Amino acid sequence: MPVKTGMFCYDTVMSNKDIRIRDISPLATPVEISTLYPVSEDMSERIHESRRIISDILSGRDQRLLAVVGPCSIHDPEAALDYADRLKALSEKISDQFYVVMRVYFEKPRTTVGWKGLILDPDMDGSYDIDKGLKTARSLLIEISRKGLALGCEVLDPIIPQYIDELMSWSSIGARTTESQTHRTLASGLSVPVGFKNSTNGELTNAINAIKSAAAPASFIGINKEGQTVVLRTSGNDEGHLILRGGDKAPNYYEDDVEQAKKKLSDAGIRPAIVIDCSHGNSRKNFSRQKRVLRNVIDQVIWGESAIRGFMLESNINEGNQSICGDRSSLKYGVSVTDACIGWDETERILTHGAELLRKAKQNGEVVEVL
Repeated sequence: MPVKTGMFCYDTVMSNKDIRIRDISPLATPVEISTLYPVSEDMSERIHESRRIISDILSGRDQRLLAVVGPCSIHDPEAALDYADRLKALSEKISDQFYVVMRVYFEKPRTTVGWKGLILDPDMDGSYDIDKGLKTARSLLIEISRKGLALGCEVLDPIIPQYIDELMSWSSIGARTTESQTHRTLASGLSVPVGFKNSTNGELTNAINAIKSAAAPASFIGINKEGQTVVLRTSGNDEGHLILRGGDKAPNYYEDDVEQAKKKLSDAGIRPAIVIDCSHGNSRKNFSRQKRVLRNVIDQVIWGESAIRGFMLESNINEGNQSICGDRSSLKYGVSVTDACIGWDETERILTHGAELLRKAKQNGEVVEVL
């Protein structure tokens, strides 16, 4: 006879396994998906070179700024490719001052509930066709890479990098996951430089600790390319760096903030390499203020702040954002479904102007050393 206990109904032989799991579905392995969407030898060489350039920028060997630019999240592959074409053309005009990496974010951490990104829910309807999401993401990364752009992704799920790691040139760990030991050990094994964001309250300690933790060898449970559960042992990632994204109460991109961050990094024995996020807390969640942050960043660099190695912009084809409704066909083209972004015209204007300011300052010998 079945036995009822609370909300559960058990057979006479009670099972304690997976009592809240509704369904278990097989998932294509990383090697199966990479076989469907392979990386050519030429593309692999370009990605390797882009990683080297980013490493040189973060170390100060390359005097350009790293510019991580793109939508808050990717939800429409067609619009993403359109954006990539525009960004590639712009990147060639400003390449003497900025090394552009396209922001291609497929995973979105949520404070409570909401759309979790193209990989987990590609149809944006709660169906969670993750197999489709992984294939869509990898094929899109390949198409954008073919255009000649370096790619940057936020890492959230510890399994997903096995599907797309070889296509990334840069990665970030978000403010909500920087403190997570899982993500620190994951970062220690990633093949790319990793930026750690400060906490949402503006505190830097967690991010600095994360950089130190990720630089050390680690071991963690994950999967290999064949989908087997394995123990992954890492050598540590010495290309961790700090991303200043502001806090709930105040921005942290000003000169005093950068000096404080630089000192804390140096005191912790970490190379002072800082990337400024022009959005989030630094823009007080007002997308139109990103240009103010970028101008301040450019001014600091001109005045000799060498610890600033780059910046991030949330940008899309059209400005603002929109809510996800039941009918995807009603979504506006090229408009974010997560954080609001500046539009393309504004993106082109402020990046072109920023590059010109740096170019003129260097030509006129106006770039000075920090006192």
